[in-house]
This record gives sequence, structure tokens and C-alpha cells, in this order.
Amino acid sequence: MDRHIRTVDDVLALLDDLFAPDADRWTGRGGADWWDGFYADRSRQVPFFVAKPDESLVAWLDRGLVTPGRALDLGCGPGRNALHLAAHGFAVDAVDLSPTAVDWARERARETGAARVRFHCGDAFALAGTELPGPYDLVYDSGCFHHLPPHRRVSYLALLDRVLAPGGTFALTCFAAGGMGSELPDADFYRQGRLHGGLAYTPESLRHIFSGHPEPDLTELELRRMRAEPEDSPHFGADFLWTALFRRVR
Repeated sequence: MDRHIRTVDDVLALLDDLFAPDADRWTGRGGADWWDGFYADRSRQVPFFVAKPDESLVAWLDRGLVTPGRALDLGCGPGRNALHLAAHGFAVDAVDLSPTAVDWARERARETGAARVRFHCGDAFALAGTELPGPYDLVYDSGCFHHLPPHRRVSYLALLDRVLAPGGTFALTCFAAGGMGSELPDADFYRQGRLHGGLAYTPESLRHIFSGHPEPDLTELELRRMRAEPEDSPHFGADFLWTALFRRVR
């Protein structure tokens, strides 16, 4: 007889197990291997394999909406945004599940001489408070959040509450409904046991999740569709994504 459910973490782990193993993109148990395979061939025509920062991040820095301090880059991949932040005066902790991605990011850091980035391989939920102690003036996520199953939004908000400094900024890039990602209702993912490559969001759903709640207390600064960038641009941009910037009130 199994009667082990006692805490919120127990419930979250139970819900994790409702998904097929090959759907896992968010835990070190399954996601690390999947992302290692994804990053193994660097010659693949994947838009965000390029060593270019997000156009939205560049714009926020240029406009002074994001200013240098301590930064956490969630799901850093090969490090393109982490290295841009370091070049603009940030002390950066960058984390990814995939050892292959982190090795690639460290190579890029050595090639560019970046000295203010620490790369971590592992699950940000597990590392928060230890290897990722915070508080951070910026938490940056370009492409991680939309791979989480709906119940892991609870973990994500708890992570922000734990590591984002009062007055700090949270920046997000995720799949846009009508552009990329699944638009199924949350409950259907559990019925099917799959995430269909990632979840699409509307501006209204992002506002509902991230703003107007006491923990963390976030207020919206900007929410827009990412601008598509031409191939010869020094920045990455794709119009199937939303970009959002929030500030923590306290």
C-alpha cells in the first residue's frame, strides 16, 4: 500500500510521473539526456544555437530597464545571453540541465575571455539556495519556462520568490500562442501524458501567472512579441515568441 503523499513536493513529484519518460524536458532525471542529444550536433540549423543575444535583452539594456548587477540565466544553453550580460557588467550564474550545453557555453566563455560567468550543470529548482544562492538583480529565462508542465509553475514561482531581489527584474521569452507551442488546456497534458514540445502562452495567461500576486510581487514593465531579426543581425529574434519584463515590487 502506497500512502506517501504528505507535502506539496510529494504532489509535484507525483504529477511529474504522469508524463511519459520521453516527454521530460525539465528534470535532471530525463531532461538532461534529451537536451544532451539536442545539443550534440552544433551544425544543426537551430536558430538559437547562434552566439547572439536576444533582441529584447539588448533593447532593455539600451533603454536602462535592466541595469548591471547579479544575474541568473535559467536554461542558459550554449551561453549566448549569459555572455552578453557579462560583457555588460553583470556577475552571472548560468544554469542548464545539459552537460553538453554547459560545456559548449564554457568554450564560448573561454573564446571571448568572459570572466564574470559561472556555469552550473543541474536543476535550478534543486540548486536554488546552494549553488544559486541569490539574491539576483535579474532572473533571465529565454526558452526554459515553456517546457515546464503546468504544475511546475508552482515550483517556478517559488524559485523567483526565493532568489529574485526586491526591486529586481524578471525577464522571460516563451512560445506565443498562434506562433509555436501547444495550445491545449492544461488538463489535457495530464490526460495525454505529453507536452507536445512545449506550451504556448497568451499575454493574458502570462499576466495571470506572473503579476498581481503577493509572492513574488511582480509588476509588468513590458510584454510584446519578439521582433524577427534578419540572418545578418547581431541579435537573435523570432516572432513566434513573447518577451516579457517584470519588476519585483518588494
